[in-house]
Amino acid sequence: MSNLDPRYAAVDRRLADARRVLAVTGGKGGIGKSMVASTLALLLARRGLRAGLLDLDLTSPTDHVILGLGDRFLTEEFGVEPPVVEGVHLMSVSFLVGDRPAPLRGDDITNAILEILAITRWQDLDALVIDMPPGLGDATLDVVRLIRKAEYLMVANGSRVVRETVRRMARFLSELEVPVVGMVENMARGDSGAVRAMADEFNLRLLGSLPWDEAVEDAVGDPDALAKTRFAAALGRVADVLFV
Repeated sequence: MSNLDPRYAAVDRRLADARRVLAVTGGKGGIGKSMVASTLALLLARRGLRAGLLDLDLTSPTDHVILGLGDRFLTEEFGVEPPVVEGVHLMSVSFLVGDRPAPLRGDDITNAILEILAITRWQDLDALVIDMPPGLGDATLDVVRLIRKAEYLMVANGSRVVRETVRRMARFLSELEVPVVGMVENMARGDSGAVRAMADEFNLRLLGSLPWDEAVEDAVGDPDALAKTRFAAALGRVADVLFV
């Protein structure tokens, strides 16, 4: 698609007033990336920051479920204004397609991401947290290309399969020379030596270990309960490092 498309210029304008953009990624689905992104945005909002959350998982958006935001009618005047839940300004493809599947490929993926970025009116934000698409496909490549001010937070866990996938993502981001603020271990059940070794391998800070917490599942859809979990407490310590 030609860069003459006016949406490209609109993306930079829409994000101009977001002081920090933090993209949560891991290169693999099922590692709790959405839970980390959603809870981090919630914690930032509860600290008095103007926080935004952008769910760019086009096939399985879940951030609205985690934060308990049901169906919403989007306000459209010179762009879409994200609805607010618990102080978090949330935009998701789910608001556009509902619970219908969105099987996209090729240029359709680029068009969908570009459209969401171009129409969303974030206005003044202290922090915009992005729940990145899983994998290393077109969607991830488009986000890296379009959101040039993003910093990346990597999510990993001790699984050997997960670590191999995260390694690929770490190499990918390193080759593109984009800023990576560090790595967190999610769903930790004990010693985090394997994840720490991987962080050291790529010269990344291991920002914290987020425990496996059975209370998290019951807290889905209930931000008050979610904020009281051990998982949220550990993630709050990561936020202390990232947002001093």
